Amino acid sequence: MAPGAPALWGGSLASLALVSSRLHPNDIPAVVAEEAAHLGAGGLLIYLSDLEQRLLVPFQPPGAEPLEPLSIDGTVAGRAYRSQRRVLLESTDGAGPRAACTTVWLPLLDSSARIGVISVCVDAGVELDETFLRQLDAISSLTAEIIANKADYGDVIARTRRTQEVSLAAEMRWSMLPPLTFTGRNLTISGVVEPAYEIAGDTFDYAVNSDSAHVAIIDAVGHSLEAARIANLAVVAYRHSRRRDLGLLETYRTMDRTLAVEFGQDKFATAQLATLTLATGELCWLNAGHPAPMLIRNGHQIDLVSEICLPIGLASVHGGLEPHLAETCLEPGDLVLFFTDGVSEARSIDDEEFGRDRLGDLIVRVAGADQDPPETMRLLGHAVLAHQLGVLQDDATLLVLAWDGPPASAKLDNEQAPVRLRS
Repeated sequence: MAPGAPALWGGSLASLALVSSRLHPNDIPAVVAEEAAHLGAGGLLIYLSDLEQRLLVPFQPPGAEPLEPLSIDGTVAGRAYRSQRRVLLESTDGAGPRAACTTVWLPLLDSSARIGVISVCVDAGVELDETFLRQLDAISSLTAEIIANKADYGDVIARTRRTQEVSLAAEMRWSMLPPLTFTGRNLTISGVVEPAYEIAGDTFDYAVNSDSAHVAIIDAVGHSLEAARIANLAVVAYRHSRRRDLGLLETYRTMDRTLAVEFGQDKFATAQLATLTLATGELCWLNAGHPAPMLIRNGHQIDLVSEICLPIGLASVHGGLEPHLAETCLEPGDLVLFFTDGVSEARSIDDEEFGRDRLGDLIVRVAGADQDPPETMRLLGHAVLAHQLGVLQDDATLLVLAWDGPPASAKLDNEQAPVRLRS
């Protein structure tokens, strides 16, 4: 048992865990605030990130006085979200409801998928020692798990996270997406889809099974509700094949036949399918019509060029090149970036293409600034949007694998010292 664990499992944490199974989604903010107050942490507030990861939107009890959203960029709350670290803000102005306290901002993480942040006000008389801060971490972690688990039992969490109208195609897309980020002992998978409120045919999927990580990135033809339907069927066929332990080649053939039967010879989806062996770093992939993925190693970009087979849905109808697998071996610290053509072919108002070189340079610079993969993906997605002044002509999806080396050399606990600020 980790040091300090017996102290954490008691009082409010145990109470919150016990009541969580019967919580209505709307009850979460009030119940979590009440339990945190038993620790001496008052005024707990929950903020959830919006779908575009630009704003932190208040998740409040019914009937509460509405609070304004907070920007993820340029605020203390956003700093906790971006860095996935505690941020302590000591008040020195002597005014307001939080004048004589330290405000602690903590990230809400569901297996490193960033949900939002919470803040609590800790009175000056409460010692902010490591035991107390770990109790706040435990409350934050359990709150994130509760929010993630309760999201499908009501609509309040989904509604809170939306600051714009979501298209019907995007509703389908988000209902099929896995969590945007997974972090294990030696691997992080993180993705982003844009435009978040209108995404249709672009998607990704992944699973970590024993010593293997499986990923797929898919771009269905068109930008309509039909594109979303094609993408959904492609994902379901991929998952069905993966859960039957089919290899990449047979998975590709199964997906191809499925789309051809259901949508005919004129509908298809480009895709990349990949498997990473976690113990060795061996990466095996198949490219069905996508731009070549990028390997980022020691600050340099390497294009992972391979043979390209027909998009799924076309091979069994038209025949063509036999699918081939490509292989490479990753080194600890490598990033592999998969992306759809809506990223590299995004054009500015002056008809300037975003391009591979710009994308490669950007990920090298962002990753070199010690940004975690989820923040790297957020920044890349926003850069593509900004290139087209926020209005994409095509869906854009990015997915990154970050491999840290064999499991024995990797660490699960990446706890860092909190950031301390004064207002």
